[in-house]
Amino acid sequence: MFYPYFWGYDPTWIILLPALILAFYAQAMVSTTFERYLRIPARIGLTGADVAREILRRNGIYDVSVEMTRGRLSDYYDPRNKVLRLSPEVYSGRSLAALGVAAHECGHAIQHREGYAPLALRNSIVPLANIGSQMAFPLFFIGLLMNANTLLTIGILLFSLAVLFQLFTLPVEYNASSRAVAVLEGQGFIAPDETYGVRKVLNAAALTYVAATLMAVMQLLRLLAIAGFFNRDDR
Repeated sequence: MFYPYFWGYDPTWIILLPALILAFYAQAMVSTTFERYLRIPARIGLTGADVAREILRRNGIYDVSVEMTRGRLSDYYDPRNKVLRLSPEVYSGRSLAALGVAAHECGHAIQHREGYAPLALRNSIVPLANIGSQMAFPLFFIGLLMNANTLLTIGILLFSLAVLFQLFTLPVEYNASSRAVAVLEGQGFIAPDETYGVRKVLNAAALTYVAATLMAVMQLLRLLAIAGFFNRDDR
C-alpha cells in the first residue's frame, strides 16, 4: 500500500490544496495591506516604538523593553526575555500599519502579564511542539519505508503536537489584535476614522495564522491518509 508514494504518485497532495490556496492569498493580502497602510501616517505623529512604550506604561508594564529587530514583518514579543521586538518600519514608522503592529505586540505583553490562559497553554507546549515538528516527518517516513505502523503512529502523534500549537495560536493572535484596536482607539492614539485602516492591517496578519493552522490540520489529515487510517481494511 506504500509503494506509490515512493514512485512520485501521491494523490494525498490534493488534501493540502485548499490550505495552499489560502496561504498564497493570505500572504498576498498581508503584503499589499501592510504596504498600503504603511504609506498612511497616523495623525498622532508618534512612532511605533513610542506608542508601544506608552501602551506598556499605561498598562503598568515596566519590565518589558522595546527594541528594533531586523527584517520586515518580523515583529514579536519575547516572553522569556520580556522584550518587544519591532521591525524597522514599525519601530521608526509613524504610519497606521506601524501603530497597529506595535499595539498588537503590546497585546501579547499584556496577555503575558495577565496570565491569559490560551497564551499560557501555547507557551507550555512550545518545547513539545518543537520536538514534534522536527521529529514527526523523519519518524513517519522511516515507518513508511519500513512498513512499521508503530513509527507511523509515533510520527503522527508528534506532528499532532505542532497542530495543537497552531490551534492555540489562533485565539492568542486574535485576542492580541482586539486588545490593540481597543487600546489605540480608546486611549486616543488613533482617531475613529483611522480605526478601519488599523483593523485591515491586523485582520490581514491574522489571516496568515488561519492559513498556517489550516495547513497544519490538512497535513495531519494527509499523514493519516498515507498511513491508511481512513482505510481500515488495509490495516
